[in-house]
Amino acid sequence: MNSDPRPWRPRLWHAVLLGLLAGVGIGLYSPTTASLIEPVGQIFLRAIQMIVVPLVFSSVVAGVVSLGDLRSLGRIGAKTLGIYLLTTVMAITIGLTAAALFPQENAANLSLSERPVDAAQSTVSLVDRLVQVVPTNPIDAMARGDVLAILFFAVLLAVGILRAGEVGLPLARGIASLSEIMLQITTVVMWLAPLGVMSLMAGTVSEQGVGLLGTLASLVALYFAAALTHVIVVYGGILKLVLRLPLHAFVRGMMTPMSVAVSTTSSSATLPVTTAALEENLGVPRRITGFVLPLGATLNMDGTGVYLGVVASFAAHAAGVVLTPADYATLILTATLASIGTAGIPGGSLVMVGTVLTALNLPLEVFAIIAGVDRVIDMGRTLVNVTGDATAAVWVAKSSGCLDEEAFARVGPH
Repeated sequence: MNSDPRPWRPRLWHAVLLGLLAGVGIGLYSPTTASLIEPVGQIFLRAIQMIVVPLVFSSVVAGVVSLGDLRSLGRIGAKTLGIYLLTTVMAITIGLTAAALFPQENAANLSLSERPVDAAQSTVSLVDRLVQVVPTNPIDAMARGDVLAILFFAVLLAVGILRAGEVGLPLARGIASLSEIMLQITTVVMWLAPLGVMSLMAGTVSEQGVGLLGTLASLVALYFAAALTHVIVVYGGILKLVLRLPLHAFVRGMMTPMSVAVSTTSSSATLPVTTAALEENLGVPRRITGFVLPLGATLNMDGTGVYLGVVASFAAHAAGVVLTPADYATLILTATLASIGTAGIPGGSLVMVGTVLTALNLPLEVFAIIAGVDRVIDMGRTLVNVTGDATAAVWVAKSSGCLDEEAFARVGPH
């Protein structure tokens, strides 16, 4: 007899996977049906485009404001933010590098819409692109979906709210409410994902054939290779070369949180387990874990950073576009700043993909293609994020002189 009174309920990823499989079947065996349900997919893509601007704007403002007075965070706060921003940029760079070394050439065979080329934009240099990050009219930037300009204004507005003190509190509360409302709207939109994925996948498979499945498998393999590289090179390098700590002790002490991360695919759900492992196994004091880990669950999106680098390159190949240095800068800035708003959002990484593709003006059809395998990739993303949070906590504790290195070194198997 089952002692758990809670009935089994399907999760979103179950429905998305079923939608993917149904779409593949429809595309292979009933192209006419695929054509008939095509509007459903287009509605889903338009809904994603609809929520990107208000979601990113409100989440970034609320996220920065929630940090409080930045000056009061002191040395530990600045150090933690610096570590997270540094590793996020490195994660995106590794994702892009992996895609450049092992390009998804088969993506070029996908018949997706090409990125429209604006003659005025095609000659824009990297310096000019960075200058354009500062909007002359924030409202116009929102109307045009200029994600980088929106992010710049959002961060600046958050800084202004913090500097205004009590006077800025009403606006801060209003934007926090907007952020929560947009999260709820995002939840509703993401529950449309199974039907949207089924429709778009049916249309794509009916045009591309079974070769699309091989393309997805190679994309997943490339992501995991890039994610593993990030864990070994970046986190392993920090622990071994910078902090001079034994890697085997870190891995033993973090085995339980790593397992929970893979099974739950949620950094927030893994947070209590990660906290316990760092404090009990690796000698990190509570005053460090209590600050660094919750901040990391919000800001540290290294797994998503690797993912975005790979997906952006994949989308560019599919659209027949060669990314320029200005595009790479746009990707890094957008992904780093927008990561503030991804925590706690159902399907947050998928929405993040929509944000980056919009910023680079790449086809959103890629969103639907990768949605079906997102659950598999999400296991790797969460594992990277949790490992990054723990590495940052150890780094902050060691550099602050409060890490119990004897406890760290003698940790046994867990």
